[in-house]
Amino acid sequence: MKISTKGRYGLMLMVDLAMNDAGDPVSLKSIAARQGLSEHYLEQLISPLRNAGYVRSVRGAYGGYQLAKPPTDISVRELFVVLEGPIDFVDTDVDDGLAKLWSRMQTSLSDVLESISLADLVQDRQSDAAGYMFYI
Repeated sequence: MKISTKGRYGLMLMVDLAMNDAGDPVSLKSIAARQGLSEHYLEQLISPLRNAGYVRSVRGAYGGYQLAKPPTDISVRELFVVLEGPIDFVDTDVDDGLAKLWSRMQTSLSDVLESISLADLVQDRQSDAAGYMFYI
């Protein structure tokens, strides 16, 4: 299984929103600059996240985007499903004698991704940044 740029960049977008949400909306332009991503591509990613209820838009001169739920209530699995679609290893119609294996793998991956919240990713990112600064 390979995660596309849609999933990777969408996750980066959500982590950035969570890290920079100080009550004010965050612009896609600022996220694009911080993450080194295309603002146009982020516009394509934010739409399904907004439609699924994970972000909300704020209009106006100082508008942008904010998380619509606390980071602790957003799992990585939920985000991947919105951005990538269902998490499947193989077509479920295929009967190759290994259906139980594929099912167990799919369940295990889904459980792991469900157990990791957006807040966990933010904490990991902050710990990594703090550790990096410590060693300079």
